[in-house]
Amino acid sequence: MPSQAVLRWFASFAPHPIAVSWRERLRASLGALLGIAAMGASVHWLLGPEAVVPYLIAPMGASAVLLFGVPASPLAQPWSFIGGNLVAATLGVISAMWIGNPIVASAVALAAAIGVMFALRCIHPPSGAVALTAVLGGPAIHALGLRFVIEPVALQSAVLLGSAIVYHAVTGHRYPHVSRAAAQTPPGIAGVTRADLEAIVRERGELLAVAADDLESVVHEAQLLAYARSFSELTCEAIMSRDAVSVSSDTTAAAAWRLLERHRIKALPVVDAARRVVGIVTRTDFVGRTAFGLRGPRNKRRSLWRSADETHRVDDLMTPNVRTVDPHLPVAKLIPVFAHYGHHHIPVVDHSRRLIGMITQSDLIGGLHRQTQTQARELKTA
Repeated sequence: MPSQAVLRWFASFAPHPIAVSWRERLRASLGALLGIAAMGASVHWLLGPEAVVPYLIAPMGASAVLLFGVPASPLAQPWSFIGGNLVAATLGVISAMWIGNPIVASAVALAAAIGVMFALRCIHPPSGAVALTAVLGGPAIHALGLRFVIEPVALQSAVLLGSAIVYHAVTGHRYPHVSRAAAQTPPGIAGVTRADLEAIVRERGELLAVAADDLESVVHEAQLLAYARSFSELTCEAIMSRDAVSVSSDTTAAAAWRLLERHRIKALPVVDAARRVVGIVTRTDFVGRTAFGLRGPRNKRRSLWRSADETHRVDDLMTPNVRTVDPHLPVAKLIPVFAHYGHHHIPVVDHSRRLIGMITQSDLIGGLHRQTQTQARELKTA
């Protein structure tokens, strides 16, 4: 019936559930508050109380939603934000100068801004409001001319971006967003490839607000989760490496590096006298750490680093808040720990947080593969 069709049409407007924790929502809201406050205060301090330039322009509020609320979106990345705003401001000012009718000038500015942003790969939706502000902002904005591009747009954009970078770093969030590497597809699974995803996106012919790398990673992680779900009885204890090499917090940085080299591993759990895990140190922690008594080799055949002194300790460069897992945790629940937090090495601890093993991505894939082979043999003999 027509009435039912209309109801279904209205029902389609219902928003999809947002899978974001309340903690993350609060973090985003607080970030926007601090970012806008820092931007207004900085511009006021730099330009002085007598400045004719507005301390805040409305489009920055929309940009703050992206930078703090959805920082993983390609639309919120630094180049999209800065490039989109500068492009839109420039084209808006030029349109206002050359076209007398504000409605026509607004339409031309917005259309041109979208086209150029696509060409320069800096799509940022709030930049459309920047273009309209340049045209419809009134005499004060028009009097600025091309100065509007620098003050306030470039200045406010730089301050807001700097605030976002600092805030995300302080709160332990990735920004600018670095796409996660796609999870390895276990043997025996026909994985979706990057080429498959790109072909589908091209066929759709529209912009998706997710990076191709992230999309590939999500698909592969979903495959891996579905694969692991069939092994509900497989636990972390069954796949972990039991002979985990560890160090104490007072071990020298040079000695820790020699252990990494000698055992050809990428991470060392840091334990106290009772072998309770208190941190972790990885090869990445040594990158650029010349101050820790480590310097580069003279030729490629030698070790990546060699010790120059024994004064700096592991606790100077370790990560103290290390993620650990229980040995009885099902492998299916371990996948998200690797996938969503960027971990590559996870210590396995008992109820007293004492180290009993280590799990790497290779351990995970190897364990799933061995389980597959076991199930295949059982099916043959059944």
